[in-house]
Amino acid sequence: MRELLSIRPDVAAALAQRRPVVAIESAVIAHGLPPGANVACARALGEILRAAEVTPALIAVLDGRIRVGLTEEDLDRLTAEGDIAKISRRDLAVVLGGTSGAQGATTVAATMVCAALAGIPLVLAGGIGGVHRGGSAGPGDISSDLFELRYSPVSVVTAGAKPILDLARTLEFLETLGVPVIGYGTDTLPATVVRSSGLKLPHRCDSADEVARILRMQERLGGGLLICAPMPEEAALPQADYEQLIVAALDEAAAGGVVGPALTPFLQRRLSAMTGGRLAAATDALLRNNAAVAAEIAVAHARLVRESSPPRPPPERAAR
Repeated sequence: MRELLSIRPDVAAALAQRRPVVAIESAVIAHGLPPGANVACARALGEILRAAEVTPALIAVLDGRIRVGLTEEDLDRLTAEGDIAKISRRDLAVVLGGTSGAQGATTVAATMVCAALAGIPLVLAGGIGGVHRGGSAGPGDISSDLFELRYSPVSVVTAGAKPILDLARTLEFLETLGVPVIGYGTDTLPATVVRSSGLKLPHRCDSADEVARILRMQERLGGGLLICAPMPEEAALPQADYEQLIVAALDEAAAGGVVGPALTPFLQRRLSAMTGGRLAAATDALLRNNAAVAAEIAVAHARLVRESSPPRPPPERAAR
């Protein structure tokens, strides 16, 4: 699969030397933030990670190849105004195997697939998808993010799950899949721009070292962790007020017949309009907070990896 990857040299060097690397979901950058703000946020995430001596690897598909770590030119292409595709796991084979040289931003699920191919154990995201509201007569609309957490050897740092979802059923489905869900400094599930959904989480950790030890064990058992960090309180949206807006936006979607993959982008646009600049500001704040948390965990994890399997010296040194 390596022929599908274009890994930026600094990312490749960090991986070879077993230094900490964090992959970054690009869909939240391209689709979750307005033009201009998305570029600034992407750069800020890179700066936060580098300040902690972690190499950032923003992931996207450009020119029919998986880019692991983007240049400034790549970032400009990804965030330019216009239609940039949102690529999930189901789309990867079509995009990479086609002849159109397609490009797009990767969702949490697709970013996990690409990170696994590159050998990156940790993904920085905004919020995962999950079980959508409704669908009481059947499984309903369920995000592939949940299944990817079960099967990919990659863990994800998020601000929880999107509040447009049925959060209780999302937690139940994660339990069914056997995905460990850890609150980082919290006992309840964050709902991205809302600090707490009020739903009790099964596990809590209060240090990066503790999460790193669990991550190492999960790597032996298979699958990934979902690590949920509540966003900063000063930038969070009030739960009750935001819930009213979600219900109104869902009613609009139902009236307009918006369903399936089109639903989340529709709700994102409507909620952005309803909240003015508050939703974008909250999204930016949670991503920066997630970057700081991911950096701490990545550093602790890389230290454990080196202790258990130290890098081999170069062949010329070994010969001496």
